Amino acid sequence: MSFDLGSPTLQGRLVRLEPLDQRHADDLAAAATVDRASYGFTWVPTTSEVPEYIAAQLGRRDSGLLAPFAQVSTATGRAVGCTAYWDPRLWPGGDRLAAIEVGFTWLAASAQGTGINVEAKLLLFAYAFETWDVARVDLKTDARNARSRAALEKLGLHFEGVLRNWSQSWAPGEKGRLRDSAVFSVVPEEWPAVRSTMEARLARFVSSESSAA
Repeated sequence: MSFDLGSPTLQGRLVRLEPLDQRHADDLAAAATVDRASYGFTWVPTTSEVPEYIAAQLGRRDSGLLAPFAQVSTATGRAVGCTAYWDPRLWPGGDRLAAIEVGFTWLAASAQGTGINVEAKLLLFAYAFETWDVARVDLKTDARNARSRAALEKLGLHFEGVLRNWSQSWAPGEKGRLRDSAVFSVVPEEWPAVRSTMEARLARFVSSESSAA
């Protein structure tokens, strides 16, 4: 049996996570074009690839493997990146969700460091733990991606180790090669503390935005 991830819209102060659709294509093409310096370890489509990228994500959604989102800035109403739930795992012998991964995440350079990533993670984790009642949420990143690893550790996620030759590398010049993946997770007993950490970090961004308004 499979679990229907559905298509929730998750609303925050800085970001709204909307079910990904081709209507987001123009915004995402613009978001992915301006400055790609931070995408060394991340799968981010180029301008011409965006429609195909969205179609591929929707295909994964239709197969039940993925729930993709556009990350929409509440300040501008424009999509500034993507993220997703994926790899749903069920309790043995049942149809209730036991674990989910958060991945396929990227943001426009202009949206990085603004609190959007923190709030998106908060929204996704909260929905998984508090609506689906999962036993685990996990993330993976290229083991060489020190920036991503440091950001996840600051949010209080538990580092579990490195899976060697785990998945496709997205680093330039490494097409067809495998990467080592650093694995992070949160389980229910850790979630209240992680939530508090995320909310505290988010509050600084929200406060700064309010002061600038």
